[in-house]
This record gives sequence, structure tokens and C-alpha cells, in this order.
Amino acid sequence: MHLDLVSSAVARRAFALLRDLGVRSEIRTYSRQSFDRATRYQLHVAVDERALEVLRDAGVLSPSGAPLEQPPKRVVGRSCCRGAYLRGAILGAGSLSGPRNPHLELRAGGAGGAQFLADVAARADVKLNVAERRAHAVAYAKGHEAIAAVLALAGAGDTALRLEEHAVLAAIRADANRLANADEANLVRSARAAHEQVEAINAVGLDALPEQLVEIAELRLRHPSASLRELAAKARPPITKSAAQRRLREITKLVAN
Repeated sequence: MHLDLVSSAVARRAFALLRDLGVRSEIRTYSRQSFDRATRYQLHVAVDERALEVLRDAGVLSPSGAPLEQPPKRVVGRSCCRGAYLRGAILGAGSLSGPRNPHLELRAGGAGGAQFLADVAARADVKLNVAERRAHAVAYAKGHEAIAAVLALAGAGDTALRLEEHAVLAAIRADANRLANADEANLVRSARAAHEQVEAINAVGLDALPEQLVEIAELRLRHPSASLRELAAKARPPITKSAAQRRLREITKLVAN
């Protein structure tokens, strides 16, 4: 029996488990021929009587020695066993991408195996979807919450917490960027409006302005970068922000007319 893996840590984990069960195995490496020629790890198991016994107990082989697409019900009969089964599926045939747009896939040889993984998760109220590909099938989850639930069920609590932490930080960062962009847009609008107001005052002239508009015009000329609220507070007596805005709008209308 050969187990082909991308992770040396998973290969060592499987090797240690088999050794504890008295099964002889060997780790070998090879370079993948395509893409980045990454190193792959293979666990080779000599299938003797002890190995056959362990593989039957684990639900990998039938009593006659044939490979099983899904294990007997006894293998996932208890909640701890279901978590262990999903943990093995993640270690042996799982992939997790993220943290942006996270996607978890558990690969199976066929649709029946993928559906079995989804059913195991569903017994703990954790949802996995199933999709068929050209040469295999997958049980998958998308989104931080769905993936964190699968990882927690499989006993990968630390990874689930890190994934949730990434989600929280991403949300905070997005909110901060949104607020910063909104503030910048407001500043640009305010600066553009103040510039138009100064130009309008200079075009009309203070002497030509109605008496009720002279004070706000003088304040705008003395404080070209001040906000409407600040100009309103500097008036004597102080006026409201809307009153300051209304008076400045009247000045710009005089130029337009």
C-alpha cells in the first residue's frame, strides 16, 4: 500500500501511528515532474498479516482484502471516531487555501467517498458540500465560519482560531479602509467647496455683498481651510453649521447669476 503526500509532517505522523500499531512502513521521496518540481512523500507499507489486520480494523480493507471506498459504520460510530476520521481525511487528502476567500477541500476517489465525508460531518451539524471533478470528487467548505467548524470537529482547534483571527483582522482592516476612504472623499469635497466659495467672494467683492453675508465671507477669506462648523463657531454671535452653509451658497449663486 502506498500513501502519496505533499507534507513531510503528515508522512511522519502516519509512519509513527503505523509503527505504534506494529506495522512496518518506509518513507520515500520523489520530485514531481510538473509545475515547480516540488518534493512529494510516499509512505510504503508492506502488507503482511499484521498490516492486513490493522487495515481491516481501520475500515480501509474489506474482510476479503479489497479496498473500501468508505469504511464500515462501526469506524465512525462515536463522535470521537468521526472527528478522528475527518482529521485523517484532512491530513491525508485535504487542502486549505486562504485567508482571503478561504476554501477547504477533502479529496476522495469518487462521489460516494466524498458524500460519506459530508455525512460524517453532518452528524455533528457541520456542513460539507460535494462536487465531482474529472478524475475524483471532493467534499468542500467555503467561508471562515464553515471551515472553522470543520477544523474544530477534526480537532484542529488552533488552526480554526487562527482562521477566525484572520477573518476578524480582515474585517477590521476593511472597515478602517472604508472609513479612511470616506474621510478622504469628505475632505476633498470640503476643500473643493471652500475653493469655490473663496473664488466667488473675490469675484463679487465684499462691498457688493448684502450685509448679512459679509461676516461669513470675511471669515471664509481669513480661514480658507476651515470647516463649515468652525466658521459657524467663529461668527458673532455664533450661528449653526446649516446657516453658514446657506449663506455661503447664496454667495456662490450671486456669481452664477
